[in-house]
Amino acid sequence: MKIIIIGSVAAGTSVAAKARRNNEKAEITLYNADYDISYSICGIPYFLGGEVEELETLTPRSAAWFKKRYNVDIFTRHEVTKIDAEQKRVIVKNLDTNEVKEDIYDILVFATGATPITPTISGVDEEHVFQVRTIQNTAAIDQFIKRSEPKKAIIIGAGYIGLELAEQLTNRGLDVTIVQRSNHVMPHLDKDMAFRVEEHLVKKGVALLLNEEVTAINKEEVQTKSGKAIASDIVILATGVRPNTRLAKEVGIKLGHTGAIAVNHKMQTNLPDIYAVGDVAESYSVITGKAIYRPLGSTANKMGRIAGDVITDGSLEHRGILGTGIVRVFDLAVGQTGLNEKEAIEEGYDIEVLHNVKPSRAEYLGGKDIVIKAIADKESGKLLGVQIVGEDGVDKRIDVFATAITFKAKVQDLFHLDLAYAPPFSTTKDPVMYTGMALQNAIEKKNKLITPKELEERLLKGEAIQVIDTRASKQYNVSKVEGAINIPLGDIRTKAKELNPELPTVTYCNGGVTGNAVQNILRNLGFSDIYNLSGGNKNYQSYLKSKQ
Repeated sequence: MKIIIIGSVAAGTSVAAKARRNNEKAEITLYNADYDISYSICGIPYFLGGEVEELETLTPRSAAWFKKRYNVDIFTRHEVTKIDAEQKRVIVKNLDTNEVKEDIYDILVFATGATPITPTISGVDEEHVFQVRTIQNTAAIDQFIKRSEPKKAIIIGAGYIGLELAEQLTNRGLDVTIVQRSNHVMPHLDKDMAFRVEEHLVKKGVALLLNEEVTAINKEEVQTKSGKAIASDIVILATGVRPNTRLAKEVGIKLGHTGAIAVNHKMQTNLPDIYAVGDVAESYSVITGKAIYRPLGSTANKMGRIAGDVITDGSLEHRGILGTGIVRVFDLAVGQTGLNEKEAIEEGYDIEVLHNVKPSRAEYLGGKDIVIKAIADKESGKLLGVQIVGEDGVDKRIDVFATAITFKAKVQDLFHLDLAYAPPFSTTKDPVMYTGMALQNAIEKKNKLITPKELEERLLKGEAIQVIDTRASKQYNVSKVEGAINIPLGDIRTKAKELNPELPTVTYCNGGVTGNAVQNILRNLGFSDIYNLSGGNKNYQSYLKSKQ
C-alpha cells in the first residue's frame, strides 16, 4: 500500500506515525512545501518573547529522524501541484530546483493545514509587517527586532496568538497596541468574561482599541477607520487563518459550511481513498453534532492519528470536539470549553447561567478568586459550556469540565466527583463542585439565579424588585446595586418582616455564597419569587464596567 500525505506539521506526521505503527509494509511518503516539519506553531510567541531560548526547540523532529524512526520519507520544499483522483496520481514540484515529478498512491491524505488571513490593507506588504504562522515567519520577526530595535508594536487581532504576542512583546520591552474589529477580545468568550481579560491587558500596559480597524500602514504609523494615527515600528497580523483548500477544491473534494473540507467520523472525504485531517478539515461538536472549525494543534494530532489508524484497517473514529482552549495573558489564565452563552441560545437551548466566583485554593495559602461562567440546559440538566478566568487553577478546572461535557454529565453529577483536595491545591468544596450544586438548585428552582444583565433589564423596565445587599455596611457603602437595601446576613431573620414576601426579591453578596444563604432563609420564611445574583456584586460591577 502506498500512502501519500500532503503536509507534514502536526496532523500529517501523526497520520504517518500511526499508520507505520499499524503496518510495517506500507510505503509512506509526505510532501511538504514548507522548510520545516512537525513544529510547534503554538510555541512561536514564547520564542519571540524570550521564554524559549532557541528557535530549534520548536522543531524537534527532522525528515531524517522520521526516516530512521518510522521508515517514512518526508520531502520538504516539495509542493503537490496537481492531483488526478481517477488515476491516483499526483504531480510534485521541487521548489528549490523547479524539477517536476509524478507519483502514484493508493491512499491520499490532505494535511495541508491553514493559511494566515491577510487583510486588504494598504501597506500590508511593508517590510516591518509580519504574519505569524511558520518557523520562517518567526525567524524573520526575531531578526527584525534584533536589527531594528522597534519600540512600538501594533498587533492586529485579539485571538489566542494576538494575546500571547501582546504578552511576549510587552515582556520584551515594546509598547504594544492591539487593534480588534469586534467589541471584545477572544471571539469564543462571551463579552462579560472577555472584559476581565481586557481589564488585565490594560493593567499590564497594553493599549486596546476595540470596534476599530486598521485601514493603512506606513513605515511610521498605522491609520484606523475612525481616523486615529498610531505610531508603530513593527506590525503583527494576528487576523486568523483559513483552511488551505485550494488543491482540494480543484480535485472535486467537498467543502463543508465552515469552508474546510467535509469529512466523516473516519476522516474520509467524498472521494474514494482520499482523507483530510488537521486545520484543513472540519470537525464536529460533541454537543450539537454539527460541523465546527477550530484549528488547534491538539485536534490536528487527534485527527491525524484517527486517519492513520483507519487507513491501516484500525477501528478508531472521530468522536468530535468541544473547541476547548486555554491561553495565558500575563499572570492570568483564560480557559473555555463547549458552547458560550450566545451559541447556546442560537442553538435553541433554554439555558441557566451561573457566574461562580471562588478561590482556586485555600485563601490562607494564597488562593485567589477564579471566575467560572457555566451554561446548562434547563430541560436536560446537561452542562453545555464553561469559561474560566483566573490566576491559578484554571487549567485543571477547565479540563474537568471538558471531561464532564464529553461524557454528557448533568450538572448534578459535578457535586459527586471525587476531586483531589488539599489546601495548597483546592478548597474542600471545589469550585467545580459548587458550580454543579448552584446550577442544579437553579434548574430545580430551589435557589433561582439571576444574571446582572437580567436584573438590569428588569429594573430598567420599571419592575418592582426588592434587592437586598447581604454584606457588611462598609462593603455596601463602597459599591452596590443601585436601589439595593443593606441587610447583612446576621440581621435578615429579624428584619425580614420589613420586606414584602410577594415581591420578586434578589439577594447578593460579594461572590454568591452569603447571598445564597440569605436566599435560603427568605425562601423558608415564605418568600416565593427569590433570586441570588449570579456572581454577586463583583460580577455585577464588572458587568457595568464592560458596558462603558
